[in-house]
Amino acid sequence: MNAELLKVEGLVVDYGKIRALKGLSLRVAKGELVAVIGSNGAGKTTTLRTLSGLLRPTSGSISFEGASLVALSPHQIVARSIAHVPEGRRVFASQSVRDNLLLGAFLRLRRGEKQAVEEDLEKMYLTFPRLKEREKQQAGTLSGGEQQMLAIARALLSRPRLLLLDEPSMGLAPVIIDEVFRLIEQLKATRETTMLLVEQLAYRALEVADRAYVLEQGAVRLEGTGRELMGNEEVRRAYLGARKN
Repeated sequence: MNAELLKVEGLVVDYGKIRALKGLSLRVAKGELVAVIGSNGAGKTTTLRTLSGLLRPTSGSISFEGASLVALSPHQIVARSIAHVPEGRRVFASQSVRDNLLLGAFLRLRRGEKQAVEEDLEKMYLTFPRLKEREKQQAGTLSGGEQQMLAIARALLSRPRLLLLDEPSMGLAPVIIDEVFRLIEQLKATRETTMLLVEQLAYRALEVADRAYVLEQGAVRLEGTGRELMGNEEVRRAYLGARKN
């Protein structure tokens, strides 16, 4: 296995009196695609929101490249080269597609990387031709699938070493889901961007994942390679029964 990039140990997160994460531990190696699956309320989104600094853990540790993230603010975590594609896309609806993309590269632009950002922007337009076509449109006028592509492209423009993807298939038509997962597979193939993928469509997540974790009630219930969990009878019964070919 490659060098460990992200290490989470004993993570506890509370929403008031509700304990959302109960001692969760996981690891992600450099270049890996690791999936997190589980039913609604299992703690999947809470995990990503805590990793990106949007939630504060009650206890436990989060280390990225050997340094703790626990006390850092969200913008400090972004500066560590971690990008979060949130559940529900969260594009800036009144801003143009181009401006949304450039906001993803905000820190790079502050560092004077204008030329490199413009080059990466053109690469994003090659990857997502519809974003090029709609470059000057307000992001709020895009379809759900186009907004998902915009959210992913915006995150990639930060050149993240770790990409957090939260439910990228949510609310999308099957043909657009296929397109999103083709992109995820393309990113995985380069091994340049490490990914932690939270996904309700468990079979799609396990198909692309190197390794995966099954969360139940805020804790890891099972872990293994994507293939191992695809063949696990308990996982198949609980999460893969609704698979459509």
